[in-house]
Amino acid sequence: MKKLSLLPQQCILLMSCLLVALEAVPIDIDKTKVKGEGHVEGEKIENPDTGLYYDEYLRQVIDVLETDKHFREKLQTADIEEIKSGKLSRELDLVSHHVRTRLDELKRQEVARLRMLIKAKMDSVQDTGIDHQALLKQFEHLNHQNPDTFEPKDLDMLIKAATSDLENYDKTRHEEFKKYEMMKEHERREYLKTLDEEKRQREESKFEEMKKKHGDHPKVHHPGSKDQLKEVWEEADGLDPNEFDPKTFFKLHDVNNDGFLDEQELEALFTKELEKVYDPKNEEDDMVEMEEERLRMREHVMNEVDINKDRLVTLEEFLRATEKKEFLEPDSWETLDQQQLFTEDELKEFESHISQQEDELRKKAEDLQKQKEELQRQHDQLQAQKQELQQVVKQMEQKKLQQGNPPAGPAGELKLQPPGEHKVGDAPKHPAGDDQPLPPGHVQEPAARTDQVHP
Repeated sequence: MKKLSLLPQQCILLMSCLLVALEAVPIDIDKTKVKGEGHVEGEKIENPDTGLYYDEYLRQVIDVLETDKHFREKLQTADIEEIKSGKLSRELDLVSHHVRTRLDELKRQEVARLRMLIKAKMDSVQDTGIDHQALLKQFEHLNHQNPDTFEPKDLDMLIKAATSDLENYDKTRHEEFKKYEMMKEHERREYLKTLDEEKRQREESKFEEMKKKHGDHPKVHHPGSKDQLKEVWEEADGLDPNEFDPKTFFKLHDVNNDGFLDEQELEALFTKELEKVYDPKNEEDDMVEMEEERLRMREHVMNEVDINKDRLVTLEEFLRATEKKEFLEPDSWETLDQQQLFTEDELKEFESHISQQEDELRKKAEDLQKQKEELQRQHDQLQAQKQELQQVVKQMEQKKLQQGNPPAGPAGELKLQPPGEHKVGDAPKHPAGDDQPLPPGHVQEPAARTDQVHP
């Protein structure tokens, strides 16, 4: 059976659509009439990142599970609820030994990665005594109590975490976009406050002119409508609009031939519509807004077409949607520039939150400045004490030299010279005839007698 590549939406179900045994509807397509080179048979499709912080771990686990024949067979008959409820996870006990060994290794690598992230975070705040086991509890996609082996509970936790995180992913993106728009308006108003009346009026006029220019664009077709799909059929695919066929269209845009239109494949259908409104060369067109527009179009189509809410569109769902009245006679589509993205009250609340954050940052900056000044004061004090101590040591050395005592070393020790050693030019001088002590073992010769008679 051909191995199917995993898409981000299939990550939500983790495995349910990896090996779905659906035969594609036999449709004859004249590839010579289609623009572009198309998808090459056997070519690997690079799937977009799911946006999850454990994305690589998730993909590696799925790739390993795909290699087990028993697990693949169970996936063919499993439905969405069986996967989400954790029933499928119990099948992990029946996979081959080498698959379990590889999963154990992946889990140990993931635990090590998370521990390294925790350590890096703690080091950044100079914390000590890290309890990795306690901190690992914040990661819900694996069983932290068993860091060495991959068990059914790990698969169950991975499925539930991915499902929950991906379901909230779009909501989070919408919230971030709203904050982005409010920040833009906040900064614009703050900038206007710095201008005099004449410049402020010019800026306001320019702003209104750019809004008007952005809104002056061709009609945008309702996403997923017949008119919208026919436009893709004609302009992107290079086919005769009078020969538009929904089955052929579905097969043509199922890029990886897995029997589904996933979210990325759907979003690609809206490029022509978005190009009517947004041009990266135009100052008045914001590309962040374009991506938000694309996201909203995809969500709208999914809500209308995806019957079982698995974030994947089957051929059956797609054909059923083309039979609805909305497909032939859709309502007009409102672009972002025709919508109110936030209220004045929401903007005020956002600005209040920003002001509060700025006050907190200002307070932290002041505290840091005080700490810096205190550290500098202590440093200066230590330097003064050091200089004072050095001066005292110097005076003591001078006093010892004046008294004839040996000078002191760097640590205050006396510099004594070994017995019998003298500096050059310092040989002891004694008066003639003086008796001096002799070294040990030296016998003094008797002095010559003066009364001795010589021949």
